[in-house]
Amino acid sequence: MLIFMPGFNLLTALRGVRSCAWLLCVAFFALSLYAAAPHRIEGLGKGAVPLDGAWQFHLGDNLSWAAPDLDDTAGQNGWEEITADQPWGAQTHPNYTGFAWYRKRIELTTAPGAPTDISLLIPAIDDAYEIYWNGQRVGGLGTFPPHLTTYDMVPAQTYLLGHVTSGVLAVRVYRFPLASNDDGTAGGFESAPWIGSPSAIAAARDSSDYAWLHGQVSFICVTLLYVLVAFLSFLAWARDRSRPVLFWMAIVAICPFFEFFASHARIMLPNVWLQALNQAVVVIREVAQWFVLVWILELQDNRTLMRILRWGAVISIAAGCLDGLTQLFFPWPLSARGFEICDAVFTVPLLLSEPIPAVLGVLALVRGRKLGFSRWLVAALAIANALYYSIDNISSQGVRFTHWTLASTMVAAHITLFGNVFAVYTLLRLLLFLSIVYAVILYARDELRRRSALESEFQNARELQRVLVPETQPAIPGFALTTAYIPAREVGGDFYQILPLDDGSTFVVLGDVSGKGLRAAMAVSLIVGAIRTLAKATKSPAALLSGLNEQLCGRLQGGFATCIAMRLDADGSCTLASAGHPAPLLNGREVELPGSLPAGIAPGTDYAEETIQLAGESRLALYTDGLPEARCSTGELYGFPRLQELFRENPTAAEAAEAAVVFGQEDDITVLTLTRAAVPEPAAIKTAPELSPSLV
Repeated sequence: MLIFMPGFNLLTALRGVRSCAWLLCVAFFALSLYAAAPHRIEGLGKGAVPLDGAWQFHLGDNLSWAAPDLDDTAGQNGWEEITADQPWGAQTHPNYTGFAWYRKRIELTTAPGAPTDISLLIPAIDDAYEIYWNGQRVGGLGTFPPHLTTYDMVPAQTYLLGHVTSGVLAVRVYRFPLASNDDGTAGGFESAPWIGSPSAIAAARDSSDYAWLHGQVSFICVTLLYVLVAFLSFLAWARDRSRPVLFWMAIVAICPFFEFFASHARIMLPNVWLQALNQAVVVIREVAQWFVLVWILELQDNRTLMRILRWGAVISIAAGCLDGLTQLFFPWPLSARGFEICDAVFTVPLLLSEPIPAVLGVLALVRGRKLGFSRWLVAALAIANALYYSIDNISSQGVRFTHWTLASTMVAAHITLFGNVFAVYTLLRLLLFLSIVYAVILYARDELRRRSALESEFQNARELQRVLVPETQPAIPGFALTTAYIPAREVGGDFYQILPLDDGSTFVVLGDVSGKGLRAAMAVSLIVGAIRTLAKATKSPAALLSGLNEQLCGRLQGGFATCIAMRLDADGSCTLASAGHPAPLLNGREVELPGSLPAGIAPGTDYAEETIQLAGESRLALYTDGLPEARCSTGELYGFPRLQELFRENPTAAEAAEAAVVFGQEDDITVLTLTRAAVPEPAAIKTAPELSPSLV
């Protein structure tokens, strides 16, 4: 129902409504023009100003978007407004990867006397980009697909725009596909660019570089400490390679240097190679740390554990290297989705291996060995580091879907010391490293003490062996004697004795104890003492071996001794008995002896005797199995054919032993040669001439 009031005119009312509509349109248009208003910089002198505020932004890629006359009004043709002080992922386009464009209209006037040339400073853009000024390309960093090259953690870049009054600055950006732990907030500008005179832009870049360097002081100092420890550890290992903990310590300590080079040093190398290097180095560092912990916590005797760690090391290093190199295969043959899947697959083994230091620490606790404070400190810090590291990495996986904040909170946690900021994880790693260094120093000191004590024992064993195997030998009537003894180690398990008997005959005993080193040398002292005692009670080689066997049974801890005993008489008679020892050679031919068991295996063993007659200039050679079992670099044995050929040439004992050493000694070598003196012809009997009777 219409109510007509006095003086009311319907036509006039309609005209008023139309006027209001026009006013609203004009106001909306004015607001649009204001939103797209150029960035005015008036009276720019020798300084620089940030290009902050609103930028026009468009997803996708079209080179015509660099044109200065393009209509980039917000709301038109897909353009919108965002700022350049933070990435697009943190504003309106989380998780977006691929191409996007920024545009900004600039109107600039310079102050009187100020430089007319203008430069641009780009702090950082994710990932590859190109800069256009009024439609003309003025620079960029990286290349776009299909030949994608990106750079990361590089210094701020500067570009000369020339004489600038007004125009459009356009930035073409490409964002790499997201990794498994990417939160999706990156992309495009990380902070607003700056514009100004070339000198001001250069100064701004220097200031940025100084700020970066100041922030890296603590990291650089810690890295130099790592390098020093790596150098000292490697030198110590090179001098004594029997201590593998020093080798693994050197690997652990040198890795942070390569990590700094790959991710902190601002090296202008393609990001794919730096990422591959960093990923490989991180995995190698973690694996090396496993083996350092194994030795410090004394877990190396667990064969099952060592086998698992070796396989885990191979799998982890392979997965880490493949994960780092995955970027090489994008955009061909891998698509963005294919890259994300491969990255996730290769990350799984790495996540599973991260708690291993904690497992090693727990194993050490369970075994309950008396390791000392320094090693338990290492175990505790290893558990803390592994838990912190693995929780951080696991919680960051798929964070763009889960939106968990635990990982970002752990990464942001820090401690400030003397004006330097230390992340909690960096501090934990440093404490673990210092505890490992301390434990390794104590380990090396204790190892040196043990080695000194062991060397003293070896020295005593050498002195004892020198007494048991004297350098000067007694003369054997009717024989020329030569001997040679060359142990494979500091002390050996070979022995020989030459014992003159009361009736003018001589006992010659030569043998070899199973095993090598100090234990074999101690067995030799027992055997030599038994032989000297038995030689006073019997003149029978077989009886001597039987008595020696009874003495050794049950006293060699499962070992045994081969031995040959013979009695030499002045008339050249030689009686021999063997306890499993290689037969002697007579004039280059093997003397046949009855077979028998070595001494020390079975009590009550009987040994048979064999008697031979040595003619004038006969040569008898006795030796241990280190001579025929010498092995050359190709694995070939010296063998009995070479042995027989060698003794046919009548070498001395030293010459025969040296031939085996040159061929390739692997065991103790003892050689003894006896040469029967030439038997003179019976002299003619001379009778005194008969005396003449006249002389009687």
